[in-house]
Amino acid sequence: MKSLGARLALLLLMAIVLVVITSSFAASLVLRGPRPETTMEPVAQQLRLIAEFAEADRSMAVARGVVLASEPAGGPQDDMFSGFLAEALRRIGAPRQVSVSHGPGPGDMATASIRLADGSWMLTPLPQFGPPPGGWKILVGWLFLIVAGSTLVSVFAASKIIRPLRLIEDALARIQPDGTLPAVAETGPSEVKATAQALNRLSARVKAATESRMRLVAAAGHDLRTPMTRLRLRAEFIGEEHERLKWLSDLEELHKIADSAIGLVREEINRDPLERIRLDQVVGGIVQELAAMGLDIRLNVAEDTTICAAPLALTRALRNLLINAATHGVSAVADVVHDEGTGTLRIVDTGPGIPEERLDQVFEPFFRIDAGRQKSFPGAGLGLAIAKEILLRFEGRIEVRNRPIKGLEQIVTFHLAPPLATDA
Repeated sequence: MKSLGARLALLLLMAIVLVVITSSFAASLVLRGPRPETTMEPVAQQLRLIAEFAEADRSMAVARGVVLASEPAGGPQDDMFSGFLAEALRRIGAPRQVSVSHGPGPGDMATASIRLADGSWMLTPLPQFGPPPGGWKILVGWLFLIVAGSTLVSVFAASKIIRPLRLIEDALARIQPDGTLPAVAETGPSEVKATAQALNRLSARVKAATESRMRLVAAAGHDLRTPMTRLRLRAEFIGEEHERLKWLSDLEELHKIADSAIGLVREEINRDPLERIRLDQVVGGIVQELAAMGLDIRLNVAEDTTICAAPLALTRALRNLLINAATHGVSAVADVVHDEGTGTLRIVDTGPGIPEERLDQVFEPFFRIDAGRQKSFPGAGLGLAIAKEILLRFEGRIEVRNRPIKGLEQIVTFHLAPPLATDA
């Protein structure tokens, strides 16, 4: 039972039931009838008078309804009750031989048999001092009503208590790609209103920060293009060929960094519609494209795997991953397989890998292993960061780890697309 609402409901239920049961027990102690030994003397007084009347005028007593018999009443004997009645008769000064018995059925009325002076027995019904017949059924019904009512009250109270928490949970579930969420209704109790207001203020601040960053990056990229264009024109007039090519290469890298930075921000807020896509076909097309460019990469296993994603964004993300493996990893092999509910792209390369202590930084923007690799493999260092942003938008997961022998392994996992109605 990990749910906070369920725990609160159970706690309230236990508290209510415990209080009611304790109160019922206390009430039963206070309101229960007197014990037989404390009420037996009045009964003994009545029985003595009836017995003396029967001994004085037997025929009149029988006419008045007194039952006389030659034997005591049959049925199971109640020795404790018999002792109480005999002791009461002795205390009032009329000791007699007494026998108390019950009828053959459970809950039948008790009968007192009192021996008269002539040896006959007077049979008289006694009042019932114990609980009424079927009292346990009443108790069970009472407890059932307590538990049922307490459960309803506890669940309702728990749902009210954790409503602000559910408000936060629902709001987090609706977070949009740009980090904002739809406006939360500021209604209800004061605590709920305060929670909704805080969420709305947080969403507004996040949205403002995201838009400000987007404007800043876009403006920086736009402003950089103008001086880079002038520098490129000036570089064309450099007489020495080697020096001119170095200038043009550096300017091209600056251009890629500016475009990649803008692309990263755009991917975070992109909302392209999702489509059913064959993951194996997309990977196969990218592998053919990269192989035609002279990169050492091939597709080993390609099982039919259909997922839901935006085609252009998915292609951009997977191309970044495959290029990273084929360039930094020297050579790469890709496999596309599917299992129960998931499709997996596995990319392995034969490169040097990444130091274990830096694996958790691989998706950070502008990540580089060392300064030497920055020169050997030009680029902005944003390819993996952009790929992760895209994959997360399609509820995909990516894991990067070193292989036991040599190289790096990238594992991308997607949820399979639900079957179409025509496939059922």
